[in-house]
Amino acid sequence: MNINMGSAAGRMLIGLLCILPFFTWSQDTTKLLPNGTDGMTFNPADTGKNMKPNEFDGPIATFKIGLGYIHDFVAYSESDKFKQQMDSLGLNLLPAFKLRDFRVLGSGVFKTKRYLAFKFAYMWDGDNEKWLIRESGLTIGVPELAGHIFIGRTKEGYSMVKVMNGHSPWTMERQMALDVIPILADGIKYFAYLPKSRVWWNLGAYNDVISKGQGFSTYAWQYDARVGWLPIYNKKKDEVLHVGVNLRYGKPVDNKITLKSRPESNPTPQIINTGAFTANHSSHLGAEVYYSKKSFMIGSEVMMHNFYADNAENHQFYGGNVVVTWLFTGAVRPYNTNGSIYGFVPVRKSIFKGGWGEWEAVVHFSWLDLTDRSIAGGKFWRITPMVNWYVSKVIRMEFVYGYGVLDRFNIKGPVQFFQSRLQFTML
Repeated sequence: MNINMGSAAGRMLIGLLCILPFFTWSQDTTKLLPNGTDGMTFNPADTGKNMKPNEFDGPIATFKIGLGYIHDFVAYSESDKFKQQMDSLGLNLLPAFKLRDFRVLGSGVFKTKRYLAFKFAYMWDGDNEKWLIRESGLTIGVPELAGHIFIGRTKEGYSMVKVMNGHSPWTMERQMALDVIPILADGIKYFAYLPKSRVWWNLGAYNDVISKGQGFSTYAWQYDARVGWLPIYNKKKDEVLHVGVNLRYGKPVDNKITLKSRPESNPTPQIINTGAFTANHSSHLGAEVYYSKKSFMIGSEVMMHNFYADNAENHQFYGGNVVVTWLFTGAVRPYNTNGSIYGFVPVRKSIFKGGWGEWEAVVHFSWLDLTDRSIAGGKFWRITPMVNWYVSKVIRMEFVYGYGVLDRFNIKGPVQFFQSRLQFTML
């Protein structure tokens, strides 16, 4: 176990581990949005009511401090062919117990007539071993446009599971095909929902003026559109059918880009990798469908990534997933129309109050193909049965088995993953 976080961060982590069991609540970041019908009404007088232990009411705004912590374990069972592929890549996969990230978050709502909220996140990145500014900025209510505008650093708005808070999805990691899309971007995003027609959308425009040189900033500029419809949205029956389309167009930095992906295991190296190639522009098309009824959910996202070059080859890459989940203790994962996403699993009775928490069974299948024409980045598919234990609204544990096949160097090599995760989330 290696936590090279500096003395101050180490003290914060020790404090986190000591106090978190006493907090049995958590909150989706989308709850920063107004209360009321579909989040479209707001009363400044409500900002100081029903406050949590980590939330404070000031004369100008409320303020809330949050913490997040994720630690992963992984071990492998490699076939001879997979070992041969790792030898070709110069890799030696060893069991690892690794800090994925530790973050401090601040957020609040200003006491203004128009809804105005802020958030700030500062994260220790276990991969790069340095502190990074994460989602930070202002959310402005625009009921005249049936929605909200966010200005700052945020998720681009491509894909349901990419937009969701990173601590809230049903799987340990997002599907591999989303690794092609940067995790963050600096710019402006407009998102809205029409209750009568049940149509939703978010539109974003971003550039690298502030973020240039950071690991996530692989595009000089990009535009995103995520648009969809809820054919079924019955809150009384806890039934949702969500359908959406994702569109993206951008310009890679310096007309070059490298695509790479881990096999849904953060301590594992990026075993599929295109290397740098020329790309003047790129377009991305995705579709997402989710259906949930009470404790059951099934969903799928598929996508196509196109890269265009003026004086070189064009390239096209594919990926997608299918997931089935069942909260067999009876909890219902909420759907939030403010962001057109699913939220955190509510824990009705944690083990600290004499309950069993909530348990969720998940089966996930995903694939990504990074081989096209002269690029032999590799193909990988994986099937993952797993169990999530929501010990309390703050503590989550994951127990994961994965079986995958890497197609690279004209060899198909199977590999098995044995993973677990300890996660603390106080938002």
